[in-house]
Amino acid sequence: MNKNRFGKLVAVAAGFFFLCAAAGLTRGQSASPSPARTPNGASPGAQSKRDTSPPDDFAGLQCSDEQKAEIDHIRQQTKSHKDAVLKDEKLTADQKDAMILGYTRIEYGEIFKVLTPEQQKQVRKRISARRAADQAAKNKQSSPK
Repeated sequence: MNKNRFGKLVAVAAGFFFLCAAAGLTRGQSASPSPARTPNGASPGAQSKRDTSPPDDFAGLQCSDEQKAEIDHIRQQTKSHKDAVLKDEKLTADQKDAMILGYTRIEYGEIFKVLTPEQQKQVRKRISARRAADQAAKNKQSSPK
């Protein structure tokens, strides 16, 4: 039964990954890969870089001790899931990336639920500001052409 559940989770995560990739292509991005992206046949160390790169939108929040304990518990659970995915020899690099991304999104969602409404507003503002900065940087890069 655990194998069946894990298989479904892998399928859902892979589907989500490809759905996001397809959505990115329909927004006007070119279908050719960027020169900075290397094939996923790289070493496992290269995959772990992606895991540490997302900005922490929850950093600096004033959390209660109960919230801190719950957030630590969520992060420990997620770390154990991600470690299991990285060690799984049956998964391809793309599947591992999709699973790691999925677990990160689940982790963020669970942490967000732990926050108070005021803290959630702060996080939403940070995310909006980060997305606006990313969009401005993307527009700035594409304009010199």
